Amino acid sequence: MAAYIFGVVLFALGICISVALHEAGHMVTARMFGMRVRRYFVGFGPTIFSFRRKDTEYGLKAIPLGGFCDIAGFTGMDEVTPEEAPKAMWRFKTWKRTVVLSAGSITHFILGFIILYAMAATMGLPNLAGTPQVAAVSNCVVDARTDQELRAPNCGPDAAAPALRGGMQPGDEIVSVSGAETPTFADVTAKVEPLSGPTQVEVERDGDVVPLTIDVQRVQRPVYDPKNPDAPPQVVEKGAIGVTFPKMFEYNAGTAVGGAVAFTGDMFVQTAQRLVEFPEKIPAVVDAIFGGERDPETPVSVVGASRIGGEAVEQGLWELFLLLLASLNFFVGVFNLLPLLPLDGGHIAITWYERVRDAIRKMRGKAAGGPVDYSKLSAVTMVLVFVGGAVVLLTVTADIVNPIRISP
Repeated sequence: MAAYIFGVVLFALGICISVALHEAGHMVTARMFGMRVRRYFVGFGPTIFSFRRKDTEYGLKAIPLGGFCDIAGFTGMDEVTPEEAPKAMWRFKTWKRTVVLSAGSITHFILGFIILYAMAATMGLPNLAGTPQVAAVSNCVVDARTDQELRAPNCGPDAAAPALRGGMQPGDEIVSVSGAETPTFADVTAKVEPLSGPTQVEVERDGDVVPLTIDVQRVQRPVYDPKNPDAPPQVVEKGAIGVTFPKMFEYNAGTAVGGAVAFTGDMFVQTAQRLVEFPEKIPAVVDAIFGGERDPETPVSVVGASRIGGEAVEQGLWELFLLLLASLNFFVGVFNLLPLLPLDGGHIAITWYERVRDAIRKMRGKAAGGPVDYSKLSAVTMVLVFVGGAVVLLTVTADIVNPIRISP
């Protein structure tokens, strides 16, 4: 229990630091361009302490949930003093305002990359895509009726595994089996299990596609019922070739850079997919609140993510803890760039609307239209805030009454 509580607190602290650095990204870029930053605080609520340096007040508040950065003239509707007016944000060029507005999300992306690099250099990165790259070729393939026999096969002198006899090597990536493409190791398994005898297999080796003939062997294997894992396994016959696939890819300090870059790209793709699927997952969250089985693919709140982080630490799954923290940073960074108010992406959209509108007015011989009146957008903003608040309430409720759990 102590490890679980420690994990929950540590993950929540990681989230708070991420949000605080998000606001620091806005502050640093704003000051870099010469904008007036009035205040930068970590947390909300009553002020514990603060100090002033130059034009900015820095401080810590009692509730350590995020923070805020107060930039003078954040919009053209903000009141500024005569002293602040020359440094008001809305007076600066569009590209500078865009950099400041996007700096929070960029900070999340940098944090996510740093976490992934640290993982790659120390413990490796998970094979999330299920890449069918051969980690090892077994010495033999024999019948196994139990997990113990499967883990420690009794290899005879002439019992070479089909993959070993066929010339497959560690590092090969299986690209097809019997002419069917196999983009994941699950596809390889699904194609091999019903087969028997000589089979054409293609592997990618050092950038070249190498054709191999693998004599698939029929063997007995234990299969457990996922709904009743304590029940004795059922023994079935399957095709096997004698290879294992990596759950983690290992790197050193140098190769970890490329690994983290590639993995970051995969994370962006997955984050975009989750955002597209987000609305259709909400009914499943509501169903889970009222007793339905919780789909592990449904959205989670900060509460749910912290609980999963706690369970990961409790079970010693630090790679899951760090991966979840990196994923959350990527998700928050991308989500915050959506062109919706009050998100930073909404402010970026308005900034560029003003730029395009004024360019068109200039071509027509008219003066610039001036800053957008945010008060006219207040109704839309309130609707989006209400919807966002409702989603947060639903996910928090589901994470309390029917949380997603890590299987031991």
